[in-house]
Amino acid sequence: MAVSDGGAPELVPVREAHRFDEAALRAYLASHGLLGETFRLSQFQGGQSNPTFFIETGTAADPRHYVLRKQPPGEILPSAHRIDREYRVMAALADASGVPVPTMHCYCDDAAVIGTPFYVMDYVPGRVFGDPALPALDPDDRGGVYHALIDSMAALHGVDVEAVGLSDFGRPNGYVERQIRRWRSQYEASATETDANMDALGAWLADHVPADDAPAIAHGDFRIGNLLLAPEAPRVAAILDWELATIGHPLADLAYACMPYYLPHGVEGVRGIEGLDLAAAGIPTEAEQLARYCERRGLGSIDDWPVFVAFALFRTAAILQGVYARALAGNASNRDALTVGRRAGLIAERGWAVAKSHD
Repeated sequence: MAVSDGGAPELVPVREAHRFDEAALRAYLASHGLLGETFRLSQFQGGQSNPTFFIETGTAADPRHYVLRKQPPGEILPSAHRIDREYRVMAALADASGVPVPTMHCYCDDAAVIGTPFYVMDYVPGRVFGDPALPALDPDDRGGVYHALIDSMAALHGVDVEAVGLSDFGRPNGYVERQIRRWRSQYEASATETDANMDALGAWLADHVPADDAPAIAHGDFRIGNLLLAPEAPRVAAILDWELATIGHPLADLAYACMPYYLPHGVEGVRGIEGLDLAAAGIPTEAEQLARYCERRGLGSIDDWPVFVAFALFRTAAILQGVYARALAGNASNRDALTVGRRAGLIAERGWAVAKSHD
């Protein structure tokens, strides 16, 4: 979701490309006891992958606020936009200590209702920060946000998969190897031109697959921009955007969250803090974040760290290429998709640089 940093997610009128039968939605909500006397629908600006909407209903005395997420219109890549998995994992984590998620209400797999499958969950008030430099905060709170990111991630990775009913949510072994194959395939399916860095990086990763670790619930998109912070404190009120969640290697999440350390600060469309005076900004170094994660998880050290970082950059470049391809096709949900998508090449270059430095 797009935000004005430090504020609530930005709401806009429903975009023309994402309009659907609102009467059908109202009937569906009513059948599930979620519709009040009033009804108003708007759209969150952003949500490049799955369009996301804000529902206001209830009464003046008892207002109800919900969020609806749905698959995008048009053709989609295989295995992408799995909102059913988003719904399932958040529902399973409802009582997991230290892993805040919104309350789930219903999932609809009938595309006849509003055109694509969707789900409805509670709206959680809070602040979202798209820029990992956190310019709207003071240094103490910046550090608090970075610490809260690590703490909530470590709590997620410590969840007993079987106890929450997710033992069949993904294959526990070979996660990174499968992810490398998947994102190489996704990139090739959406590539609009040849990128030598992406080709070289994909081949390098295939030759440097790290050993399997103890499997955990991997969020797949764990970053500051997907943390809803409490209105008045650097505390995580909810972890958002679970589309890529599975059972996998926890260090893939950690590397993805640390990716801003490898991307330049101040470049439009790139969420980086490289070149920023971290001490003055109150932002922990990557080494400090890794140490905090190891402490929270009871780990001694982290092996193959550059491989995980290179993979995070490769996957991000592949995702942005998909955003760019959808923008060219006219159905991306973010008005800035063209700008963001064009940054895939820069991120691929940084990933290849990490890989070469490791060798």
